[in-house]
Amino acid sequence: MAAEIIKIYKEHLPSLRFIGKRYTNADRCGGFGYKWDEWYQNGWFDLLEQIGELKEVENGYLGLMRCNSSDFDTTFEYWIGMFFPANTNVPEGFDYIDLNESDVAVCWIKGKENDGLYNMHDACIAKLQENDMGNFKIDDENRSYFFERYNCPRFTSADENGNVILDYGVYLAN
Repeated sequence: MAAEIIKIYKEHLPSLRFIGKRYTNADRCGGFGYKWDEWYQNGWFDLLEQIGELKEVENGYLGLMRCNSSDFDTTFEYWIGMFFPANTNVPEGFDYIDLNESDVAVCWIKGKENDGLYNMHDACIAKLQENDMGNFKIDDENRSYFFERYNCPRFTSADENGNVILDYGVYLAN
């Protein structure tokens, strides 16, 4: 089965702090999978989890992206990390993005990791626009914000056919 969108909905996020590490197109090696491997090998998620969990929202490990679509090559950023309460202290070696309270549109993408699961951005954007959730938030640098959320257990426990569910969220304008 090729990856498919099985659910869309709107979720409200409070003001929060994303803590992680920033990468750019210059860091790509096909994708950013090797950076995720680096995170696991270095125990960086373990360090972040020691801060404490943000319980007010669905959480998980995140791939947070932002870019100006009119200048994708030089503005694209891929961050790996987690959401935390606003004003959380940032551990040494990490950086952060403060995010204002906002609604996000979320797609659940079901499929196998090696069968298009990570190539559904355009399909998600089209599906959200079809469902009146296409008013995407743009910051003062003309950047949109979107994320992959690796939720436990949706992503971490494959079904009997080897499929997982990846959350794909897009920040909406208020």
